[in-house]
Amino acid sequence: MVLEYKEVYMLLGSNLGDREMMMQQAVERIEAEIGLISARSAYYETEPWGNTDQPPFINMAIAVRTLMPPLEVLETALNIENSLGRKRLVRWGSRTIDIDLIFYADDIIAIEDKLYIPHPEMQNRRFVLEPLAEIAADYIHPVLKKSIKELLQSLTDITSVEKI
Repeated sequence: MVLEYKEVYMLLGSNLGDREMMMQQAVERIEAEIGLISARSAYYETEPWGNTDQPPFINMAIAVRTLMPPLEVLETALNIENSLGRKRLVRWGSRTIDIDLIFYADDIIAIEDKLYIPHPEMQNRRFVLEPLAEIAADYIHPVLKKSIKELLQSLTDITSVEKI
């Protein structure tokens, strides 16, 4: 069996503690444990989404070249979150670090209660699309058949997302 590199797009977010340091630590761990980071966006200061009674986030998108299968990428990302102090107390709550898998190559994956790729809500969230458009504007969503740039142009989410 020949192993093939897959391009994985992730969104990182933090709104507790030293947000930029937390993002940098997550990036370093992802590169050490998941694969080579081939692209990364700037940081974006974003309004909280869902649960709005919390501090603003810093978000960024990264592209990672990996040999890992999708579930292993997910498990490794969750372990990185836990090791960096992530606590899951409230849905959409404050967090030291959040690592979401947005795309895994062009794969469409649905493993109930574990993993859905592409991320099922990414096309509705400005804080995902803005940083992702910076590094992958022409990437075509494998289900919606639209580019990230097109998804961003048709987006109705008006939450604040500002490049830092």
